[in-house]
Amino acid sequence: MARKLYVGNLPYDTGETDLQSLFAAAGTVESVNVMRDMATGRARGFAFVEMGSDEEAQAAISQFNDYQLGGRNLTVNEARPKTGGGGFGGGGGFGGDGGRRKRSEPRW
Repeated sequence: MARKLYVGNLPYDTGETDLQSLFAAAGTVESVNVMRDMATGRARGFAFVEMGSDEEAQAAISQFNDYQLGGRNLTVNEARPKTGGGGFGGGGGFGGDGGRRKRSEPRW
């Protein structure tokens, strides 16, 4: 089992220190990373918490999955590795038209 945990359904006002304090009850917390919107800086409602050992990670899952925080039930499970692929879909990252741009106005 991996030591990195996914924590979902977080209240938007939850910060790193809040999660650090909460998960410290299950063991040593190596790091906490609350995901934020790049444009606004507002939390996106999920985070990643890295525990000190596999046993502590399992204890945190058992203790905090479906735990109520700020009126919301948390989802805590093992973090899955990134699946690669960029943030752009389609052919060449230009909307799937192979990089060819279509004219929107007649040429004069």
